[in-house]
Amino acid sequence: MNLRLTWVQPEDLVGHELRQAAEDGRDASAVAHRWRTAGGTPAPPAAGASPRSADPRLRKLAVRLLDELDALPSPFADREPTGLPAIRAACPDWPAPRSLERVAELTGERTPVRGPDGALEQRLHAAWLGRAAGCLLGKPVEKLPLHAIRALARATGNWPLSNWFTAKGVPPGLLAAHPWNRRSAPTSLAENIDGMPEDDDLNYPLLNLLLLQRHGRDFGTADVARLWLDELPAGRTFTAERVAYRNLLDGLEPPETATRHNPFREWIGAAIRADVHGWTHPGDPAAAAEQAHRDAVLTHTANGVYGAMFIAAALAAAAGGGGDVHRCLREGLRVVPPRSRFAAAVRGGIATAAAHDDFDTVVDRLHAAHGACHWVHVVPNAALLAAALTHADGDFAGSICRAVSGGWDTDSNGATAGSLAGLLAGRPDRLPERWTAPLKNRLATTVGGFDGIGFDSLARLTCDRINLREDPHP
Repeated sequence: MNLRLTWVQPEDLVGHELRQAAEDGRDASAVAHRWRTAGGTPAPPAAGASPRSADPRLRKLAVRLLDELDALPSPFADREPTGLPAIRAACPDWPAPRSLERVAELTGERTPVRGPDGALEQRLHAAWLGRAAGCLLGKPVEKLPLHAIRALARATGNWPLSNWFTAKGVPPGLLAAHPWNRRSAPTSLAENIDGMPEDDDLNYPLLNLLLLQRHGRDFGTADVARLWLDELPAGRTFTAERVAYRNLLDGLEPPETATRHNPFREWIGAAIRADVHGWTHPGDPAAAAEQAHRDAVLTHTANGVYGAMFIAAALAAAAGGGGDVHRCLREGLRVVPPRSRFAAAVRGGIATAAAHDDFDTVVDRLHAAHGACHWVHVVPNAALLAAALTHADGDFAGSICRAVSGGWDTDSNGATAGSLAGLLAGRPDRLPERWTAPLKNRLATTVGGFDGIGFDSLARLTCDRINLREDPHP
């Protein structure tokens, strides 16, 4: 029997860890030589596992080498800390905490936050819809290289990208060369959409709603772990989340769950879990970032954690109202160590977008700068996300289409772009109907108690997690 478990088998992790070591500036040349000499292979380029089982001796060697790689110090450690006190100390412009009452004063918004006409609930409804639409747009081209995404869209006259992907009119030879994502095409091409299908980019916000319902805003990282073990099947996790899940089952506790044999600890997984943390702290980016940090360190370190904090803070700024996308991105950067590679990538994405009218040129520059990274790594995806949002200047369709058209982690970037742009739109009826009508106000999921739920109901549940009394921060 040849059972291949994706994202956790030691012989598949060594290649990824060697790449991560190169990105971290760790000298892993001796380990790399021993691995190659023994017959070890590079990491699978796209899939989560190599096609065949390894020789048992090679697997044992892989475990030993992963231990050695874990022990190598990183020269970036001082400027890319993981602990929250050190992150705050590294951020000279860390935002001050704010109460909802202070947010109302700053924005001049006196509309009630609850009820069907409440301004905040309307923003959250648009955010949920935006996250779903952006995710769904990116699903059929996930894992495809940039040139394939462009070719498939151009074949149907959909470039620059402005509508759902479709197979209608695509030459058979092109589809044979660049097939759609096999799991997503039956539910996410224009001709197949019938509500929002299940996706981890929507499952994690649902899980974080459960987290806040059960433990409140003072939850700890161990509470996140227990919730996952109770509600999240291991097969629904990927990359760093699956490694952390395995580490939990091996008896490890946070933060070691994020560091042991986890070459994906700076990938995008924590960032796609950040939305609820931002949505439930309107106008308070600092509190949103702190809450996202407690979630992220179960699975990620350094830049992987910054991805979650950056997104949570930017979304919190948008949820508070009274701002634009550029201010939201600046608020996000305030909670990220400015000397980190993540911050540099975001600043680079923003600057590149501002310098070029043609977004294809922006994307080509970003791919040239970050092409050595894996397509799920948080750094290139953050650069692309920031560029897409900057270039679209708050426009909803422009935001999700640019984020997806740039390649890399298409559904995750589309989801986050849609979340932020939805908040800025302010109301679900301000989102173009072509993006919201196919969702049919219905979300499919295996997260218990949520299958078939409507996005309006999710907005109410999210609003219920917001403390409307005076914020506990001084």
